[in-house]
Amino acid sequence: MRKMLKTIKARLFTGEDLVLVTVIASSGATPRGAGARMLIAKEGRLWGTIGGGAVEYRSEQIAAKVLEEKSSLGHDFTLTKDDVQNLGMICGGACNVFFHYIPAGDKHTITLCEKAETEFRKGSDLWLLTDVGQQDVMGLYTSDSGYWGIEVPQGLVLSRHPERTGDIFAEQINTSGRVYVFGGGHVAQELVPVLTHVGFRCVVMDDREEFTKKELFPTAEEIILGDFRKISDYCTIGAEDYVCVMTRGHAFDTVVQAQVLKCHPTYCGVIGSKFKAAGVRKTLKEEYGLTVEELDLVTTPIGLPIKGETPAEIAISIAAQMILHRAERNGL
Repeated sequence: MRKMLKTIKARLFTGEDLVLVTVIASSGATPRGAGARMLIAKEGRLWGTIGGGAVEYRSEQIAAKVLEEKSSLGHDFTLTKDDVQNLGMICGGACNVFFHYIPAGDKHTITLCEKAETEFRKGSDLWLLTDVGQQDVMGLYTSDSGYWGIEVPQGLVLSRHPERTGDIFAEQINTSGRVYVFGGGHVAQELVPVLTHVGFRCVVMDDREEFTKKELFPTAEEIILGDFRKISDYCTIGAEDYVCVMTRGHAFDTVVQAQVLKCHPTYCGVIGSKFKAAGVRKTLKEEYGLTVEELDLVTTPIGLPIKGETPAEIAISIAAQMILHRAERNGL
């Protein structure tokens, strides 16, 4: 979404009209659900996808007409079995798609893109709001600044998953949550770029200088050289955050877990065998006083069971598990 908004701003400045295509609601076997977006200009699709297939094919045609008529509209798609077969697609179902026309040089949208970029840099919880009714305008919401650029109904409740309330379609496009990776070894070096590529913001911490070099983690938001026994001196972990524990040894893994589990992160994955996990769990309970609820936050062995052995394969399994956790947490 950050890249999309940057693209919108740049294209509007160069004098192009745009159409932002958004899936507002879906059911059945459509390729992607609510919140899927793509950006269309006169030359065609610039960014994103709403899943390919029949809906995307038709949506590109409708977007071209919206550019000609310079007017936003909504459209309901219902793909019957015959529709799917005639178009050579494999997905059926129904969905509602909104085509938001954005005129070249639109000052409101340019300002929105600039304000959103500021919030991305701050790491704020950020929602993009679209009025799909008569106002035909986009706005923003952050917990710090409140609403900007849009009128919303009183009592509007914003959630983690894309949702329409009346004429307002709201989607969280940034979260304050980060991924704290404890240990900068080979798996971490493979994991961080994968996580960054799929929208996670990563912080890496190690107590060895040679494993906290920027060239090892060029996409990390922050790299910390610090003492694993004093994590709170360097970072504050909250309920929105993810934790990956992969230090150089059993003892440090235990020390890190003893601290981070008391912060109740949304996810805590730990590298290691089931045999090792049982011993660590006993130590955390008896020596550190962690509760059963806190201990149950741990996912170990970390990652989905894809039988990978190399650092790169393990990194993929971990990233996949975190993507799944994020999706389920967002109600998908």
